[in-house]
Amino acid sequence: MYTRNFDLIAFDWDGTLFDSTKIIMRCIQSAVRDVGGTMPTDQEAAYVIGLGLMQALAHAAPDVPAEKYPELGARYRHHYAAHHDDLVLFDGVLPMLEALKARGFRLAVATGKSRRGLDEALRSAELKGMFHGSRTADETAGKPDPRMLHELMEEFGCTSQRVLMVGDTTHDLQMAFNAACPSVGVSYGAHEPEAFTALAPRHVAHSVQDLHDWLLANG
Repeated sequence: MYTRNFDLIAFDWDGTLFDSTKIIMRCIQSAVRDVGGTMPTDQEAAYVIGLGLMQALAHAAPDVPAEKYPELGARYRHHYAAHHDDLVLFDGVLPMLEALKARGFRLAVATGKSRRGLDEALRSAELKGMFHGSRTADETAGKPDPRMLHELMEEFGCTSQRVLMVGDTTHDLQMAFNAACPSVGVSYGAHEPEAFTALAPRHVAHSVQDLHDWLLANG
């Protein structure tokens, strides 16, 4: 009989399940340039991925005045919409999710995306019904605030040690740490895995197949 160590696995979206990191970086850079700010470097743009949209843009564009934030957000959404059809799941994600669901895990998404953005992504990726629950930054609190995970714990009746957070950024792993949940990092997304060490993830996966294998063996 298969014994699970976790009842709920919460995944970040962009850079963890969805191959969108480079496009998001370019959209952030273009939006900042459009409103007259100093264009962030690739590293600076990648760092803010996973945060709520306006939190991310404000951090990436410190010289853009607050009164321009609505325009900044609009320009980001404009550029992102132009690339919407270019965004896909990483290879192997769908079989991994199907295998986990077949093992009886409850699956959730905890993302810095908006509710509208996540719902659109779920439809485009034909994943509607795959996840048992989800939380977005605009309906709870942005990472690394633990509120998303706290709400998922309450919804599913899980203790913190029975919830595993999987993400590609320090924001994801810090959120898990703040919620007293174990975590797994992935190295193929926005942040370099060396930055994960202080947050003590159970594992750092270097591919979707590596993540798939670890979750089935240790989840």
